[in-house]
Amino acid sequence: MRGSSHLAIGLITGVAIACLVPGVPVSPAGVALAGFSSLAPDLDHPGSRLSKRLGFTQQYVRWAFVLVAAGLALYTHFQVPPGPDRRMGFTAALAFGLLGAAMQGDSTRKLALLFTGLCTVVAGLYTEYVWLSMLGLFVSVAPFTSHRSWTHTIWATGLWTYIGYLADQSLGWHGVALFAGGGYVSHLLADTLTKAGVKWLMPLTDFTVKLPLIRTGSTSGNMLEVAICCGYGLLVLGLVVGAMHG
Repeated sequence: MRGSSHLAIGLITGVAIACLVPGVPVSPAGVALAGFSSLAPDLDHPGSRLSKRLGFTQQYVRWAFVLVAAGLALYTHFQVPPGPDRRMGFTAALAFGLLGAAMQGDSTRKLALLFTGLCTVVAGLYTEYVWLSMLGLFVSVAPFTSHRSWTHTIWATGLWTYIGYLADQSLGWHGVALFAGGGYVSHLLADTLTKAGVKWLMPLTDFTVKLPLIRTGSTSGNMLEVAICCGYGLLVLGLVVGAMHG
């Protein structure tokens, strides 16, 4: 299913949680969190919406390698005397430069997400927010897994919900776990409607759960995604209106 459809379903799920779950305050931030969480499972996909947004450092990764190469070459030229160490210094500089020049597409994206995730880990350690460090680890690891593997499992859903629970405890923001978990599971349920399906219990079993209604990327599939989003939105709207007048 397309990222825009996942986002729409996640946001609608956030509205449902905010308006229908007793004790959860109506919060635009909570709805936004559900939308964010609905995109998180696809951090393992190079073309995913969230992957591109969080990999904002992608354009700088190649330049970082080139700068390291230039700095190493200058240091070797001016500080290292002739001999084996000097040759090793220039060889290392050349290697860094070639790596930077060769990096394209997915490899750069993965490194950018790794950098973003590790920075988040450090921020969590500095602020003593365990949930923030766990979030950073998730962002760091997910891009290096194959698509629809461990991020599309019940275990990843539980981990993401637990991160929300820890954030709830740290920030005192009631409902974070529900918004996070609800948005995340909405993604897996939506992907279950596609022909590829979801291996919910991997690695315990490779059995794929699917109701193959949608062929992602096809005209009919896109139209069906829109219909599902509209139908789901109308259902939630009806439930919310009914709860307000009940």
